[in-house]
Amino acid sequence: MVRAWRIVKEVHAGTAFSGEGAVRVGGRWNSRGTRMVYTSATQSLALLESLVHLNPAFLFRYAVIGLEFPGSALEILRHDKLPPDWTSEPPATASKRLGDQWVREGRSAVLAVPSVLVRSEINYLLNPAHPDFAKIKISKPQPFSLDPRLLKS
Repeated sequence: MVRAWRIVKEVHAGTAFSGEGAVRVGGRWNSRGTRMVYTSATQSLALLESLVHLNPAFLFRYAVIGLEFPGSALEILRHDKLPPDWTSEPPATASKRLGDQWVREGRSAVLAVPSVLVRSEINYLLNPAHPDFAKIKISKPQPFSLDPRLLKS
C-alpha cells in the first residue's frame, strides 16, 4: 500500500476527498470544473503545499488526514512527459490540460506528479470519479497544529 497525506482546514475535513475545492478554483493540475483531490507523499510536503496558499492574517484550525491506496491504482507521470512550463506561477494551461485529460480518460484513481516546491518529492492527485477510488482507505482526520514560527516573516 502507498501512503499519502492531506492537510485541510478543520471545517472542510468532512468533505476533504470530494474534490469540491479543486472543481471550484482549479489548481496546478486541473482547470476549474474538473474534480480532483491533491495529496502529498509525506506530512511535511503536505504542510509545505498548504503553507504556500496560507494567508497568515487568517489562521484556521487544521486537520491532517492519512490515506492508503494500492499501487495498482497508481499511474506515475514521468518527467519526460511534463510540460516545459509545469513549474510556472500562475500554473500553466498545459499542466492543467494534462490533469484534466487524466481525469476525463479515467486512466487511474491516483496520479503521481512531482511537487513544484520540492521537485524530488511526490504529490498524489486523486480522481474521485474513478471506480478504484473506493479502494483508497481514508483515515479519520486528526488535529494538526501549525508551529507559529512557520508564519513569521
